[in-house]
Amino acid sequence: MSDTIKDATLEYAVRLGDDANVLGHRISEWVSRGPFLEEDIAYANVALDYIGRARMFYGYAAELANDGRTEDDFAYMRDDRQYQNLLLMELPREDFAYSQVRQLFIDIYYGLMLPELVKSKDDTLAAIAAKAIKETRYHLRRSRDWVLRLGDGTEESHRRTQRAVDSLWGYTHEMFEMDDTEQRLADSGIGVDITKLRDEWHRQVSAILAEATLNLPEDGWAVRGGRIGYHTENLGHLLTEMQFVHRSYPGCQW
Repeated sequence: MSDTIKDATLEYAVRLGDDANVLGHRISEWVSRGPFLEEDIAYANVALDYIGRARMFYGYAAELANDGRTEDDFAYMRDDRQYQNLLLMELPREDFAYSQVRQLFIDIYYGLMLPELVKSKDDTLAAIAAKAIKETRYHLRRSRDWVLRLGDGTEESHRRTQRAVDSLWGYTHEMFEMDDTEQRLADSGIGVDITKLRDEWHRQVSAILAEATLNLPEDGWAVRGGRIGYHTENLGHLLTEMQFVHRSYPGCQW
């Protein structure tokens, strides 16, 4: 592996780890706040799936960096401008409908992206993707069922779910944009060309929203910047909470 490809792969692994870490933390905020006990436990399991995924990506990044950093350094010792997660991952949890719509958008995305990453020439990335696919299938079943129930439920649940779709739609475009780093890895057979996934993502999302009696928004606005460290204020607050103990007691062994 050339130094250029190695550096690009390291950055790619960190980005994928950031996506999983931030979303996992955001989902964990629902623990003890779920609508009923079974859903409370389901949220905890999904959050742990993403945190476990983040650990694998960060661990591989530390291996590639080979400079003494560990997975904890990537998770806890970087500021918001150094994080490169998609903006969709960091948005507040809001109400139940909002979180489920976001999860649906993300689950369909991973349901398309991970099978492509399994084909990577990088054995470690392929192995992480293979493990994550199994989790994503469950995640998608759950989020799809909830969006159908909420969208085609009461007048109030429908209103809230449609509002969530409209509020989140502009953040989905960023998922299918690539910079030079990701394009280089895609051309090398290591990363995924996510631009090729948008049409199928749009088709699947459209079908589920239609079944849920929800309207598909117009593509009138888009927000981006997460991959280059430009984030909403929400990420700073999230990291402050997530990193507090580690930064307060650096090097502490539990």
